[in-house]
Amino acid sequence: MDTVFRGQRSYNECMTDLVGLFARIGRQKGLFMTGKKSPWGSGGGDSVSPGDRELGEAPDSPPSSTPSGDGPRNPWLPPQSGKPGGNPGSGQRRGPNIEDIFRNRKGGGGGGGGRGPTMPRLPQRPDGKSWLPVGIAVVTALWLSTSMVHLISPQEKGVVTTFGAYSRTLDSGTAFTLPWPIQSVAVEDVTSVRSESIPEGDGEKLMLTGDQNLVDLTYLVRWNIKDLKQYMFQLAEPQQTVRELAEAAMRQSIAEVSLNDAMGAGRQQIEQSVRDRMQNVLDAYRSGVVIQGVDIKKTDPPTKVVDAFKEVLAAQQDAQSEVNRAQAWAQQLTARAGGEATAFDKVYEQYKLSPEVTRRRMYYETMERVLSQTDKVVLEAPGVQTYLPLPGLKRAEPAPAPVAAGGQ
Repeated sequence: MDTVFRGQRSYNECMTDLVGLFARIGRQKGLFMTGKKSPWGSGGGDSVSPGDRELGEAPDSPPSSTPSGDGPRNPWLPPQSGKPGGNPGSGQRRGPNIEDIFRNRKGGGGGGGGRGPTMPRLPQRPDGKSWLPVGIAVVTALWLSTSMVHLISPQEKGVVTTFGAYSRTLDSGTAFTLPWPIQSVAVEDVTSVRSESIPEGDGEKLMLTGDQNLVDLTYLVRWNIKDLKQYMFQLAEPQQTVRELAEAAMRQSIAEVSLNDAMGAGRQQIEQSVRDRMQNVLDAYRSGVVIQGVDIKKTDPPTKVVDAFKEVLAAQQDAQSEVNRAQAWAQQLTARAGGEATAFDKVYEQYKLSPEVTRRRMYYETMERVLSQTDKVVLEAPGVQTYLPLPGLKRAEPAPAPVAAGGQ
């Protein structure tokens, strides 16, 4: 009851009406059981009060034309303004009956000033008809146009499903299907190359090489969709499958090579091996995915041992430099020995043609080479002029004093 009269009547008025309603209901029940008239009537005994009439009680005789003011007044109703003893049937406020309550609950206007909330009414067209059919038609047209007409880009394809089951594949262009929820279309880009970077961000991905060393690998896998039907219905998570398969293939390939090959010239072979392994497994899964390539971006030692690893690399480079220097010196000696051997072979050929002449010429050339580097002293002999040791005298001669600058 408090919900019905909320915001419209004061608390005292609501309580008064509620008490009056219960009193009338009890009174009517007692009258029905005893067969007597209402004690709250107009006093003539032939009429009923307005409240009894509203509750549906039929009067035993037609009411009198003029109200009677000498009958008892309803003690539960306030007196009329200006008339303390006024009859409740002559203009006094009465409580709501059952019909008023249900009328207010349904939002009806009634005679009580339209109590309770009312439903908003849609605006009408100029001819007096409602806009509701037009709105329904517009919404239906939009629904049909968006669920039946599909525009597919040149790099895309679409898969049509009927109640969730595969129906057909749509190529690029304009396509028509049955409206949703009968048929639905899922569109995917099948031309663009997608890439998966492993690991994501700045994470560390350690793998064990064939010579029991750890290497930190960062690589990129490029792939795209080959068969859209297989891609959408064979694998639950195709992208995650590609990532996990790439990691498994990379670990298997790295385990077959040494650390130097993984960090050096063996990269290309590792990339090709990973690509072939991934494609074979994906084809066995019927995934509809083709691997375009695998690119190794970084091969570094683990972060915790990077300093020691750099020292080892530096020592290896120094050792390799010494080896290269020794090999170069050996090659020079070999070339010189080869040249001397060739010259000796030529001299030997000439010696075989004229041994005496060749022997004498070799003696003269040898003595000339030896004596040109030593001091020569000729001793006195009979009939020969004495040779003076000029080189020794020249070395013993004092050097001339330097001339002062500007002197004469």
